[in-house]
Amino acid sequence: MIYIVGLGPGSFGAMTRETYDAVCGADVIIGAARLLYSVPEGSHAELCKAILPKDILEAAKAAIDDGAETITVVMSGDTGFYSGTRGLIPVLEEAGLEYRVLPGISSVQVMSARLGDPWQDWNLCSAHGKECDAVRAVMESAEKAPAEGRKTFFLTGGDLGPKDLAKQLADAGLGDLRIWIGERLSYEDEKITETTCAEALDGDFDVLAVMLADALPATECGTAAPGISDDMFVRGKVPMTKQDVRSAVIGRLGIKPGDVCWDVGAGTGSVTIEMALMSRGGRTFAIETNPDGIALIEENRRRFGCWNIKAVEGLAPQALEDLPAPDCVFIGGTKGNMGAIVDVVRKKNPNASIVITAIAVETLGEAIKALEERGWDVEIAQVQSSYGKKVAHLNMMMANNPIFLICGGHNA
Repeated sequence: MIYIVGLGPGSFGAMTRETYDAVCGADVIIGAARLLYSVPEGSHAELCKAILPKDILEAAKAAIDDGAETITVVMSGDTGFYSGTRGLIPVLEEAGLEYRVLPGISSVQVMSARLGDPWQDWNLCSAHGKECDAVRAVMESAEKAPAEGRKTFFLTGGDLGPKDLAKQLADAGLGDLRIWIGERLSYEDEKITETTCAEALDGDFDVLAVMLADALPATECGTAAPGISDDMFVRGKVPMTKQDVRSAVIGRLGIKPGDVCWDVGAGTGSVTIEMALMSRGGRTFAIETNPDGIALIEENRRRFGCWNIKAVEGLAPQALEDLPAPDCVFIGGTKGNMGAIVDVVRKKNPNASIVITAIAVETLGEAIKALEERGWDVEIAQVQSSYGKKVAHLNMMMANNPIFLICGGHNA
């Protein structure tokens, strides 16, 4: 019989009795070196270092050939919480080997118990040996429970520790977000620190650590895109793309969750906000030369809770060079650099979707030429809206300027 057991957070006292018996009664114990050091003294098993499923399988087969009757594979924490168990089971089944899985106490359970905060309401994420976007994770938590908020638990390790995750959040403008960092949970020198993302940047934390981030602060505006009312934005004296045009732009961009979006000539950031809301966990970059516009973008970002927005002050195309490849691009202003901006988009991602707005027919012609010469199929639309205005007891329609939308598809 092969037992796959969760050793718990680390200390012998946190092991379940069932796990303890499976370890002490094994002929051979297989696992990572760190876990083999955690085997209690009552065990007299042969220890075999292996991490990858294929290596564990080979070790188990060799042990069976040598006459072993009981083989125990040790996993950290709980076998059902971001464990190597998921990858191992199909390998054992394909080989026709009998197994039994025994759960352990996970770090999330220990952290929950220490804080007296039920973990059933937390959003659980792993940053252990894998990439993790902490900003995306806390925003997803807010989406799942927008009214009361939801905490986010991070299992850390590898290249990403609590300080790295805190830096991601602080860089996004969440330096004041409260976090709890649990180090060496279940050991005698266990430590839990309550701090903020900004303060955590000056700390040093053990490699055996987890992090809990508080629920995001409530936003002033909870309206989802597209077509947010103009009066919900802080506007100042910087130009803003109006509601009806914004709706048409967002609809034609075809933004999907996780997309990287660029708003070139972002103004107040109204299109930026809608891009960020539509892409949800994706990243949105607002490029603007006017410092007043950058300030408005930051203010609207906080107002709508769009922490996945980064404002970039500078002139395109130079300001675009260091940005990640976009999936969707809105060009609302070019400062005469239309062709050069489209060149950067094409170099970064020739399959990106682009929407350019124009008031003047000359700009319309320039946009069509820039897209067609670089391989995009072009679709042209015009948006013209009018709004009622009271004149005595009558309603008179007042027209806004007509806007051309020049759209480039995904066929390059």
